[in-house]
Amino acid sequence: MPDNIRHSVDTQASRNVGDSTIGEDLRITGNVSSKGEIHLDGEVHGDVSCVALVLGDTATLEGNVTAEDVVIRGHLIGSVKALRVTLQAMSHVEGDIYHQSLALEQGAYFEGRSRRCDDPMGLGGGASANGAAAKASEPAEPAEAASHRKDKPTHKFNRSLPESRSV
Repeated sequence: MPDNIRHSVDTQASRNVGDSTIGEDLRITGNVSSKGEIHLDGEVHGDVSCVALVLGDTATLEGNVTAEDVVIRGHLIGSVKALRVTLQAMSHVEGDIYHQSLALEQGAYFEGRSRRCDDPMGLGGGASANGAAAKASEPAEPAEAASHRKDKPTHKFNRSLPESRSV
């Protein structure tokens, strides 16, 4: 087999078949789903569901994301439900993030709520495209679990200010 054909076959074999790229010049209106990884450099107006999402520097996503791994460098308006989320320095996120692990680099912009969950991808719907989650969709914490929490201190801080003296 000639070397140039062998190189071509080797390159194709090493490429992960489940990876998809949405280029800078592409604009999608509607939901996007993949059984693999999505590299988004263009613009999507709709929800994205995949195994892993990389939102590039030039990307804009207006919709909700459900994935195991999410790395954001671009602009996202919507909620994220993922096991692992990374907001890199150039990222701009407006919406709620439900996660097991969250990393924010210095310079990342994040406006919304961050909520750690054991199963963020298993949460029901109710998150709108602007990132506001419906209160009814949030998992309720049992009263007994809240009362036995050891990670939050129960100490209250009270301080009285000195009375001012008038001359």
